[in-house]
Amino acid sequence: MTSDHAATSDHAADLGHDPAEIDKHVRVYITVFVALMVLTIVTVAISRYHFPVPIAVTVALIVATVKGSLVACYFMHLISEKKLILAVLALTAAFFVALLALPVLTVHDGYWIH
Repeated sequence: MTSDHAATSDHAADLGHDPAEIDKHVRVYITVFVALMVLTIVTVAISRYHFPVPIAVTVALIVATVKGSLVACYFMHLISEKKLILAVLALTAAFFVALLALPVLTVHDGYWIH
């Protein structure tokens, strides 16, 4: 196994990549993976408790947002993108929120107001 690691390190060095930098990136990916697994366990654990629906939905959305952000930032490499890409992503998120809020703002029969 050490010969495989040495061969990989030699190949990375040939391409101009520092093995320490590669190890750092691998550690980041493993940390993100562990965080995703922990958040999945949190999701399952919270689903076992019978919280009121608004609290359950809020907690589920928070956990899903954190997990989605981790995946987008690290596995889709958005954390190191240029500002234009991030601006387009923010605009997309703003339109998404606006579309979700549209039915709430257009209902006039008092269904949303208790």
